[in-house]
Amino acid sequence: MQAGLAELFVRIVGTDPVVQGLAGGVVIATMNLVGASLVLVWRNPSERALDGALGFAAGVMLAAAFTSLIIPGIEQYSGGDPLPTLFGVVLGVLFLDRADGLVPHAHYLLTGERRTDAADPSETVPGINPDKLAPVVLFVLAITLHNMPEGLAVGVGFGAADGMEGLGTALALMVAIGIQNIPEGLAVSVAAVNAGLDRKSYALFAGARAGAVEIPLAVLGAVAVQLVRPLLPYAMGFAAGAMLFVISDEIVPETHTSGNERVATLGTMAGVVVMLYLDVSLG
Repeated sequence: MQAGLAELFVRIVGTDPVVQGLAGGVVIATMNLVGASLVLVWRNPSERALDGALGFAAGVMLAAAFTSLIIPGIEQYSGGDPLPTLFGVVLGVLFLDRADGLVPHAHYLLTGERRTDAADPSETVPGINPDKLAPVVLFVLAITLHNMPEGLAVGVGFGAADGMEGLGTALALMVAIGIQNIPEGLAVSVAAVNAGLDRKSYALFAGARAGAVEIPLAVLGAVAVQLVRPLLPYAMGFAAGAMLFVISDEIVPETHTSGNERVATLGTMAGVVVMLYLDVSLG
């Protein structure tokens, strides 16, 4: 299965790692669009179903961070020395932690909600049509932020691929992230519809927005690895750390707020199993 898929991919895309990274970015962005478009046919998914689906996405990302990024970064690209990859993990976590501050800041700016940290408790920031504009901007900021490490991870995977075995690992990562993009895209579209936005136009917008960040980051990851090969373990660790931060700080807490903890946990376990199977069969 591994050799056949890798050979087919090479016949379609070619052997240039940057072009392969571009193709990988297009694939995962397209899967996000598929997920976002599901809201057109699955019109009222329950909160329980969404929590289970997002738990599945978290499981896929969790396993992928280790099997496709951290472990190869240590064993294959830094001679068994864990420090470069683990340093990259720390950098990825710190970057996402700082970048995550953009979302609440945008929330205060656009909604005019009272700021608890203001010197004057009555201070507010003037809002701009909060009923429509604020939810859209918040969704775009949050999901764009969360998709950044996914696109980067795919690009780094293709940039690091060495032979058919390495390409198989990159393809496994691409397929896994593409699969977990489906429930993410659906969740964003459902949240937008619940906020009163148009079902059809926002579903398409959500998918297009995902592609806008994942595709160039996939290319960037592949280019960076090709230009500065010694940075590869750091880049793999960075992508993994950013993904782990998203799982722990956003996805897991979000799926455990509505009484669906067991469903979300079972979804996470299913995602881990699926990613491990993909890694063994393709990588």
